[in-house]
Amino acid sequence: MQAANTSSTNHFSSRLGFIMAAAGSAVGVGNIWGFPTQAATHGGGAFLLVYLVLIFILGIPMLMAELMIGRHGQTNPADAMGKLGFNALTRNLGKTIGLVSIVTAGLIYTFYSILSGWFISYAIAPIATALGSNDTAAWLVDFSLSRNLLFTLIFSTLVFLVLLQGVQEGIEKWSKRLMPLLLIMLIAGVTYIFTLNGASEGINALLTPNFAKALAPDTLISALGQTFFSLTIGTGAMMVYGSYLNQKENIAKLTVWVAFTDSGIAFLAAFLIIPAMYVAQQNGVEIFNAEGKLLDSDALVFTVLPALFSTLGDPANLISVVFFILLIIAGLTSAISIAEVPTSYVMQKFTLSRQRATLVIGLLLTSLSLLLAVFFDALFSFMVTLTTQIAQPLVALGIAIYLGWIWRQTQLIRAIREQEHVDSSGLFWRIWPRYVKYVCPVLILAIAIRQFV
Repeated sequence: MQAANTSSTNHFSSRLGFIMAAAGSAVGVGNIWGFPTQAATHGGGAFLLVYLVLIFILGIPMLMAELMIGRHGQTNPADAMGKLGFNALTRNLGKTIGLVSIVTAGLIYTFYSILSGWFISYAIAPIATALGSNDTAAWLVDFSLSRNLLFTLIFSTLVFLVLLQGVQEGIEKWSKRLMPLLLIMLIAGVTYIFTLNGASEGINALLTPNFAKALAPDTLISALGQTFFSLTIGTGAMMVYGSYLNQKENIAKLTVWVAFTDSGIAFLAAFLIIPAMYVAQQNGVEIFNAEGKLLDSDALVFTVLPALFSTLGDPANLISVVFFILLIIAGLTSAISIAEVPTSYVMQKFTLSRQRATLVIGLLLTSLSLLLAVFFDALFSFMVTLTTQIAQPLVALGIAIYLGWIWRQTQLIRAIREQEHVDSSGLFWRIWPRYVKYVCPVLILAIAIRQFV
């Protein structure tokens, strides 16, 4: 793939670069942490099957929609959505939906950076222990304002140093480095965990489907929500990455590559975390309550897994460091794409250089993150709920409606025909727009409504 403008660095230089960057955006903490705990809570293998089905019926069609809109608009989400309108009202409403996605991305970044900062402190703690600095190690793993502020700042610095380097030299280059490293570390972790006593029980729990739980409403909604958050649908990130694509790229093929990479890593993470839980249980760590429900699922990586690592003898510190580095990489690849959304908007709307726009957005988002850390108890859970349970479904609903009902079909067909090796009259390309138009809004509304029922 060649850049749309070979003199510009605001496009991906290769198809692989896009796939690594987009997959990195999709592969985040939700895959390494959220997906395994959801699977453990909602029927093991049955949850995996439900999730896989939903990736096909909702994730891939909506991911395609965001990429198609972004690639068509060749601009930020607000203006890309506005371009789909056919009169002043629909153009302004489209811009509003795009702006909401940009704000959503920024707000997600605030809690994401705090959480990812914890991963850095937990990765350093075993090193401090090995060096005999137990007080430092305790401070690194204990919840405190000073720790939260410091490591949120460190994580944000890493993210915006990458963004300062631009699309090709920053986002693309680092995605090509970090994603293979993430995959290698996951495979090595899975291989090691499989050798420990108790792992086979975890594998059986993961692969044995409990269809009674799979068909329960909570399981279906949880799998839908995981699909949504995992692929960063509704944040504008994929629209931004789509705008960095050549107009001739086959969106369907790229979408499948990204979705399969994302799902593959989520499944690998499940084969790491769930067997590790049962290894921990074998080593005396309490995992489930008397009713068989998972304890502390939200804090699993900070409680159960460190407890497991401490039982593994000499390699405990090294394993703990490697595991949290894995989480740092997952956090970085997602945070980079999320922070790029408002950065690209400021660049284009205020005609700022990338360096100035990155500094402005970096200072703004980092300040908001630090503010959230100061008022953690009052704001953290609220911010998570506002963005992931309210804003993301609303934005995704708007995207589905605009692609299906507002974007003129002649323009959509033209955008489809511009792709290389694509037959716009083929069955897939005739079904997909209608599917997004009719089916996706119903599924998205089901997610949104179920959150509050």
